Amino acid sequence: MSVATRKSDGSGPPDRRSEILDAAATAFAARGIAGTSMREIGDAVGLNAGALYHYFRSKGAIVTELVTGYLTDLLDDYRAAGAENLDPRARLKAIVDVSLATAATRGDATKVYQAEFENLRRLEDFVEARRLAQSIQAVWLDAIEAGKDAGVLRKDIPTRVFHRFLRDSVWFTVYWHKPDDGYSLDELAEDCISVFLDGMGADAER
Repeated sequence: MSVATRKSDGSGPPDRRSEILDAAATAFAARGIAGTSMREIGDAVGLNAGALYHYFRSKGAIVTELVTGYLTDLLDDYRAAGAENLDPRARLKAIVDVSLATAATRGDATKVYQAEFENLRRLEDFVEARRLAQSIQAVWLDAIEAGKDAGVLRKDIPTRVFHRFLRDSVWFTVYWHKPDDGYSLDELAEDCISVFLDGMGADAER
């Protein structure tokens, strides 16, 4: 799977465009969008600046396609998981599973989105990305509300506060979880759900 995107808009050879998006994601994750030049992206894929502009009209166009493609695929994966048909705990677990898998397989694009989107979302070209981000947020918020309605989650904690704590804990694993450390994504997901739904306090009767 491509790190940057699994889909192309059809303009230009898809493989080459994906290669450019992958290289850009790696550079943006390491140096930030502002700290990365088109020349650096071109050098990473063996293209001079003129050739790179044949595929993307600007660095902003690369960023837009990278982020929009990432969010499109993430939303599709949430929907494919069928979480809305599960009980509240399993529903949250399914969302966490998809998120952790995305962070593990598309780490650079995940880092770019988490670090840069708050500033990017105000840009005119990010109308579609904002819509996708809102739909993704709704997946999380609806699951939390369902948990409250079922009596699985406390109602005195604001939904958006719980969402931010859980979401950030999940997505920031991209910075520390390693695929070769013997701690599987499924174990990580189970532990994450257990901490947030069961707590860390030891049972006094044990």
